[in-house]
Amino acid sequence: MACTLTTGRAIPCKSSVGGLKTVYFSDYGLTVTDNATDAEKVDIGGTPTFYQYDLKGNSSLETTVNSSRENGTTFFESNLNMTLQLLDSATQEELKIIALGRPQVVVEDYNGNFFLLGREHGCEVTGGTFSSGAAMGDASQFSITLTAQEISAPAFLADSTDVTGNASATQITPATPNNG
Repeated sequence: MACTLTTGRAIPCKSSVGGLKTVYFSDYGLTVTDNATDAEKVDIGGTPTFYQYDLKGNSSLETTVNSSRENGTTFFESNLNMTLQLLDSATQEELKIIALGRPQVVVEDYNGNFFLLGREHGCEVTGGTFSSGAAMGDASQFSITLTAQEISAPAFLADSTDVTGNASATQITPATPNNG
């Protein structure tokens, strides 16, 4: 089988930024189809419910290409590392539910891109910590890693309103601790 290249790539302007803005979780079972006008993007059908987690700071998405010449296989492993400031019981309970399931996850970056993780197989929680810190200046936070292994890299969404229009208004607002 010939694997024929289709294009090259120019150096872009220095106009992008790093970082993640928002993560949306949905129960496994999304209806995902390739977009009719842009084969490189996908659409999410129906009216699934998404749960929005706002991010600030140390959260990242990294996708690794795993290719074996010996085995003739290639797959993509995406790791979503989320940091949520301030420990609270409600968030701890939701993270437990996420860890028990295999959600499908949409990640929004600061460039306005929306990526779907776990299109075929969902995402698995592969690690995490709930940390109080030791000194006053240390972080009190949840850190959680979700991993998706798929035959394709995370897909770009054709229409972000497939997610934002179905986002639940319910969000945890952690209470500010009483430091008295």
